[in-house]
Amino acid sequence: MSDDIKELAQRKLNFFQTLKAILWAFLGIRKGASYQEDISKLNPVHIILAGIIGVLIFIFILVMVARWAISGLA
Repeated sequence: MSDDIKELAQRKLNFFQTLKAILWAFLGIRKGASYQEDISKLNPVHIILAGIIGVLIFIFILVMVARWAISGLA
């Protein structure tokens, strides 16, 4: 099992290429062939890190919007 994880972590795309692929997928405008190509190259560790970063950015945006909305009511 650990050999599989090591092999997956050695995949070709760097972190920024992984972020780009994830952002395009998030927007829903990926072609099927590009998607399949990315899936075969994406590093699972990078996907997890990108997910954590995305969640933190999303929470930050929600907090800022809530603060803006509350300050407008006062």
